[in-house]
Amino acid sequence: MGLGPRLDLRQTQSLVMTPQLQQAIKLLALSNLEIEAFVAEELEKNPLIEAGGEDGAAEIAETIEPVADPLPDSLAGGGEQALDIDPGEERFQDSAADAMAGMAATAGGSGEDAPDLDQFAAALPTLAEHLDQQIGTLCSGEDLAIARHLIACLDEAGYVAVPLDEVAARLGQPLARVERALAAVQSLDPTGVGARDLAECLALQAREADRYDPAMATLIGHLDLLARGQIAALRRLCGVDEEDFADMVRELRAYDPKPGARFAAAEASPVVPDIFVTATTAGGWSVELNAATLPRLIVNRRYQAELGHAARDPASKAWLAECATSANWLIKALDQRARTIVRVATEIVRLQDGFFRHGVEQLRPLTLRTVAEAIGMHESTVSRVTSNKYLACGRGLFELKYFFTSAIQAADGGQAASAAAVKNHIARLIAEEPADAVLSDDALVDLLRARGFDIARRTVAKYREALGLGSSVQRRRQRRIAG
Repeated sequence: MGLGPRLDLRQTQSLVMTPQLQQAIKLLALSNLEIEAFVAEELEKNPLIEAGGEDGAAEIAETIEPVADPLPDSLAGGGEQALDIDPGEERFQDSAADAMAGMAATAGGSGEDAPDLDQFAAALPTLAEHLDQQIGTLCSGEDLAIARHLIACLDEAGYVAVPLDEVAARLGQPLARVERALAAVQSLDPTGVGARDLAECLALQAREADRYDPAMATLIGHLDLLARGQIAALRRLCGVDEEDFADMVRELRAYDPKPGARFAAAEASPVVPDIFVTATTAGGWSVELNAATLPRLIVNRRYQAELGHAARDPASKAWLAECATSANWLIKALDQRARTIVRVATEIVRLQDGFFRHGVEQLRPLTLRTVAEAIGMHESTVSRVTSNKYLACGRGLFELKYFFTSAIQAADGGQAASAAAVKNHIARLIAEEPADAVLSDDALVDLLRARGFDIARRTVAKYREALGLGSSVQRRRQRRIAG
């Protein structure tokens, strides 16, 4: 066989991610409030798009049958299709469409006679604002920039929530310089801010009070012993008598473990439901989008014709054609997004029917793959749809991600339970425990197994801590102090 150059023709199929398709996929991950902000920007940029009412989402929702019945044909097969993309076939192109993912929030107004609570909140500075007013007098140049970045990394309690080596790598600065900037932040008011843990926070306040001697340093370094009530062992480590030790503990309790909590929190975006779930007279569920945050868009064909007659040069005609294409694609993408969200939400409600009827104890284990396989979509599409979306029902407001929980094996080999349901059982057992018979984690394991949950002791401890509930020793001590 001879070697040499030759031409071959091959026919293949592949999905190329155009800027428009990228935009449609990004729309899936946005909440209704973010969609509202994005649409407002498009209305300003594109003269052919107009808001034509607020009933567009309701028209789609009316086609949804109760979840006890099969999905309507318009969602299950032919007709208008929901958007689904397999990431294994994606090939992205560079596009400015990424800018559309910006966050936006709207705040609801109050009545004319009601006080505006936002004005009271705005009068109080946030922790970041309070610290920023001080740091400029201590640092300058790059040190000031690093210190302000650290201030931005503080949580609501005033602690640095990011490891310093990660901050150094992110800013491209030596670790020693970041530590120097942190020392400047820790010197600001309130004392204790900028600490990396509780011990460092208390140590900063002890130094400020000129009480950080070796005995106090030992006490702060062994807070775990103090929490467990091992007073005698801790006093021996500190090398002080009972009276001095009592004074040290009394002073330690006077310090503020959350120095940043006294300041106003940053303004939070309101949580507005994207989906409403209501019971129907037939015994099923109705799933619909929140039409109030989804204005209906139309293309102004009359204005398009007027501009078309006025356009003389090729550049004007090309611009008008681009506007028309963008408007038509946006309307189609929003329609696909609405149908996709309703389809995914409907399947979630169908699979979690027990939760909507009986509460969290009937919440089933659920994965993205289960929903994706049930509706014939890719798992990544379901993940995008359930991001930043909230569902309102008779039991409250829930993020769609809430309905996806891991499985806990049943003790009798029956149907597995969700982790959220197990947490709810743990919370109820502890809430109902007698004051003179506090339940240990081992006792909780036995009670849960009696209820059909095969769960390990370390898992019970993990769930208990996630619920913010102390150990049996801590709860017994708290009740003794309260009593």
